[in-house]
Amino acid sequence: MTPSRTVSAGAAGASALAPADDAGAPSVPFYRADRYSPDESVGYLMRRVLAGIRQATDSRLEPHGLTNAQWVPLFTLRLGAAQTAAELARVCQADAGAMTRMLDRLEAKGLLRRSRSTQDRRVVNIELTAEGEQAADKVPGAIAEVLNGYLRGFSRAEWETLKELLRRMLANAPAVAESR
Repeated sequence: MTPSRTVSAGAAGASALAPADDAGAPSVPFYRADRYSPDESVGYLMRRVLAGIRQATDSRLEPHGLTNAQWVPLFTLRLGAAQTAAELARVCQADAGAMTRMLDRLEAKGLLRRSRSTQDRRVVNIELTAEGEQAADKVPGAIAEVLNGYLRGFSRAEWETLKELLRRMLANAPAVAESR
């Protein structure tokens, strides 16, 4: 039987049980294939939270005629994070063909316009129309309302901790991708 120890044992005690990471915390496997349960999976829980956030945001933006697939590129353009379909697809992590079809729909709604670059005729720039800017301006309020609802009961410190933990997971992503 393995002896138990409390978290207060410190980094020195932890290193005897498992290798430590750069911050001195033990680097232990949290999941095992023979005991895996979706209900305890961080990925599954994050996916459920994200799906709920997406649905709630969609319901708040639906009166403005926007779906999740539409408001994401629209708001990305509003932020100035992309100017072409290829950039938009990359930033939104979407398939280029699907992004082109989405831009067709947004253009048909009068929310954006496309124009050929004067410097490079192969490049098609995208810009929001005045109506597109107004629609995109509805997005932050809807997202803030939904996120605040999901964070109800959290303290500011817990909110900061949650963001930091998620950033740490993102920082681990390249190493996970390399280990394939």
